[in-house]
Amino acid sequence: MEEPRLKTGLWVRAMLRQAGQKGNPGMVLHHGDDDAGGVLAVLLGRAGRMCVLAQTRTPDGRRAWFRATGETDVDQAGVDAYVTRQMERDPDLWVVEFDAPDLAPPFEARLI
Repeated sequence: MEEPRLKTGLWVRAMLRQAGQKGNPGMVLHHGDDDAGGVLAVLLGRAGRMCVLAQTRTPDGRRAWFRATGETDVDQAGVDAYVTRQMERDPDLWVVEFDAPDLAPPFEARLI
C-alpha cells in the first residue's frame, strides 16, 4: 500500500527536527521544490568519512533510501561531484546535510 505523500518542504523540516532531537544537527544546503522535489541526504561521519543517500520509492510506493555514492565512504570531493551531477539533472532537488558520526541516517529511513 502506498503511503500518503507529504509535500517535500514539510517532510524535510520534519526530518531535520527528528535528527536534531537525536543530537544529529542538519541543515539545508540546497532548497528544492517545496511540493515535490527529490531529496539527497549528505551524511558527515568521523574523520572525513561521508556518503550520500538518495531518496527513492519501493515498488509498493513506500519511501526508501539507497547509498548513492556506493558502498565505500567518499570524501568531500566525491560528495560534491555527485551532488553537482544530480543537481544538473534535477534543479528541484533538495540537498540536506546531517552530522552522522556512524554514517547511519539520523532520521527514520528504510535503506535498500
